Amino acid sequence: MPKSRIELTESEWAIIKAVWETEPCTAPDIRQKLQRQTTWTYSTVRTLMDRMVVKGLLAAEKVRNLTIYRSAVTRQQAQRGELFYALKHAFNGALTPMVQCLLDTGHLSENELTELESLIKAKKKGAKKA
Repeated sequence: MPKSRIELTESEWAIIKAVWETEPCTAPDIRQKLQRQTTWTYSTVRTLMDRMVVKGLLAAEKVRNLTIYRSAVTRQQAQRGELFYALKHAFNGALTPMVQCLLDTGHLSENELTELESLIKAKKKGAKKA
């Protein structure tokens, strides 16, 4: 079971994304998938994946002389962990300045703004019922 606060390194992100796309998979599968974007050797990929198993990010199953890997965390769990990491480290845990920063970038479409408004309204309605 993964720890409650999931924090991935840049290398772990590269691997977990490749695993999500190809699971179940082996270390050679992942090395091949990442060969264009990294210069990692098989042993580097295997070491990273084995460490991710220890951290609870991947699950490994030995089938004869082959190790089969699967993700042990969902994309949503990993994204949530990354978001909380940024919130904690870049914004001292304050949500409003982080949202203000996102809004100030100017990269939000009209659709995205409408969606955010809907999410906030739904959350407010849910909070009133409780």
